[in-house]
Amino acid sequence: MYYDVTIAGFGGQGIMAIGNILAEAAMREGKNVTYWPSYSAEMRGGTANCTVVISTNEIGSPVVAFPISAIIMNLPSLKKYQSRIRKDGLLIVNTSLIDQGEIQRDDVDIVKAPLISLAREAGNDRLSNMVALGIFLAKTQVVRLDSLFETFRIVLDERYHHLIPSNKKAIQRGIDFVTKLT
Repeated sequence: MYYDVTIAGFGGQGIMAIGNILAEAAMREGKNVTYWPSYSAEMRGGTANCTVVISTNEIGSPVVAFPISAIIMNLPSLKKYQSRIRKDGLLIVNTSLIDQGEIQRDDVDIVKAPLISLAREAGNDRLSNMVALGIFLAKTQVVRLDSLFETFRIVLDERYHHLIPSNKKAIQRGIDFVTKLT
């Protein structure tokens, strides 16, 4: 098994949190993992992206030029990464911030999701990243949901532990969104 994902948006959207949680969950399952974060000069509001590679075999490099999938949270990231996704891959697009007309691919599985609205329905519109993670998990099943949930106390700073139930609810909202699409 081998799977990789690029996650991109602007600082403050929880891009690195998604990558950290996903990588930690895969490690808990005994899989090999690389996590490659990249920040712009400005943290909050600047561009941020990370790539996570999950494999049952050794991983040769954390660098992925053409990912199998991408979670795209803003328009500059869509413009940068959508052409790189492999044919028949997966593209998750935050249509709360990206006009659907900007999506130029027809050879990948595209999930167009109003992530901010879905997060609001789950109780906190700042958890759109967790909704995206739920969508990703529902589409790929690269890790188990229980593994993902077990990572929160490790990955999230202790001052955010009171938000773990709402994070779980947002992930479930993403899963439910995919279920309703099928």
